[in-house]
Amino acid sequence: MSKNKMNLDELISRTKVYLIIIAIIALLAMLVIGIYNNLVSARQKVKNSWSQIDVQLQRRFDLIPNLVETVKGYMSHESEVLEKVTALRTSWASAKDINDKVKIDNELSGALKTIMAVAENYPDLKANQNFITLQTELSNTENKISYSRQFYNDTVTRYNTSLESFPSNVVASMFHFEPEELFKVDSEDARKNVKVDFGK
Repeated sequence: MSKNKMNLDELISRTKVYLIIIAIIALLAMLVIGIYNNLVSARQKVKNSWSQIDVQLQRRFDLIPNLVETVKGYMSHESEVLEKVTALRTSWASAKDINDKVKIDNELSGALKTIMAVAENYPDLKANQNFITLQTELSNTENKISYSRQFYNDTVTRYNTSLESFPSNVVASMFHFEPEELFKVDSEDARKNVKVDFGK
């Protein structure tokens, strides 16, 4: 009888140990799943915030044909800059990833600054109604790009921080989450919005 009781006590004791182990494994699994889902959500927010920039950059590139058409009659000596802007627009259409688009955007910002600076020398161009409309649209688009870039960089920073913080860094490593690049401008000039105020 006592032997049976010992066997029963041992069985209950083992069962408790197994239940504790199962509970710990279940809790760890729930923790991993929760962290994984948070990382997926953060990665999706990065993609969404990039799409907001992409829309605004596309809008700016869509304005380029009208800009080139408007200024080329006045700026015949600046054909090299106008050709560069047109070429950059073509490159944008075939850009394969974010890094390519960022590089093209930085080059375009420099080219647009050149056009806007040179336009100061052409009073008739500055008075052209189509050019005035384009300057307003470009200014609005530049403001939206600037805001979208800041939002994107904030979102990427939060995501990248979660990849480096414990315990999410363990889960990130297990499931091969990679850090995202910030949207950086290449030069000090590119850090400023394109100047499009020709109201002087």
